[in-house]
Amino acid sequence: MAIGLGRMLGFKFPENFDNPYISSSITEFWRRWHITLGKFMRDYLYIPLGGNRKGVKQMYFNLAFVFIVSGFWHGAAWNFIIWGAYHGFFLILDRLFLLKFLNKTGKYFSVIITFILTIIGWVIFRANTVEQIQFFIYKLFSFNFEPIFLQKEFIFTMFLAVLFSFITITNIGQKLQDFFFFKENYKTQELIFLLLIIFTLFLISSAKIIAGDFSPFIYFRF
Repeated sequence: MAIGLGRMLGFKFPENFDNPYISSSITEFWRRWHITLGKFMRDYLYIPLGGNRKGVKQMYFNLAFVFIVSGFWHGAAWNFIIWGAYHGFFLILDRLFLLKFLNKTGKYFSVIITFILTIIGWVIFRANTVEQIQFFIYKLFSFNFEPIFLQKEFIFTMFLAVLFSFITITNIGQKLQDFFFFKENYKTQELIFLLLIIFTLFLISSAKIIAGDFSPFIYFRF
């Protein structure tokens, strides 16, 4: 949204997210997720601390320290600190052995494993207490989804979430993304088709916001 508003005003901002949920490791996830924050942490924390130039042990310490600080940057609460340490831990595991293991498992299996690790991280990030973290992770892996899947709205929302999160893992999905977001010159018919889709999505989104309950912007918590 910020990129689109910036372009309307004549500014060109860098891409900040690059299909992070098709990552095949936590290391790749952080190359795709919040790219500008990742570059900031690399340039102003990781590299000044010595990066990977001062030995393996120092590199592991630097990774852990940088991601604990990134957790603290999101908010002065234990769940953010744990979330940062959690990602730092798996980045260290990637360099120890996990990357080699995931590379041997194949593209799709490694994406599934990484996605599971990521959503556990989001539970930690979003929870207010350690008890909530334990409760939601337990519910997540209890596999008792029957009450949820009886809700039609949930099924529709889940379908859209899966579609937009993983579509670019296929060649067709990548071509669709390139058409909608990165193509420079459109033919008249393509432009009309694109505008119709944008207008339809705008109407659906507006109707959903108007009909829904008030939901404060998540970053107001920080």
